[in-house]
Amino acid sequence: MKEFRLSKGRDRTKIELFAYHLGNDLIVCIFNENAHLGAVAIGEYDFKEERASSSVVTRLGHRDDEIAKRAAHLIARQTQKPVCVISGIHLNKITKQEISEILRQADGLVMDFLNELGKSSEQD
Repeated sequence: MKEFRLSKGRDRTKIELFAYHLGNDLIVCIFNENAHLGAVAIGEYDFKEERASSSVVTRLGHRDDEIAKRAAHLIARQTQKPVCVISGIHLNKITKQEISEILRQADGLVMDFLNELGKSSEQD
C-alpha cells in the first residue's frame, strides 16, 4: 500500500497531509502538530452526472469542516474515486492571517498530493 506524506508552511502554520489507499478508495488526513478529529468529509464522483459531491460532519466546537469538505470534493473530482478526508488543525489564539495561510496551504497540499498521486499512477 503506497503512502503519501507531504507538508507545507513553517512554525505555527505548518500543516501536513498523510494519505493512503484503502482498496481503490483514498483516506487523506490533513493536520498540524495538534492533530485531532475535527471534521470528516466524504467525496464521491458521480459518473452518470459527471460531477463530484462531498458531505461533511464536524465535531462540536470545531471548525475544520471547510478544509475537509474542499479537499474531499477536489480529490474526488480529480481522481474519480471515493475519498474520506479527516481534518484536525488547532492553534491557540489563531489570527485571521493564520487562518488564511492555513487554508491556502491546505489547498496547496491537496494539489501537491494529486500531482504525486498522478506520478505514482504513471509508474504502476
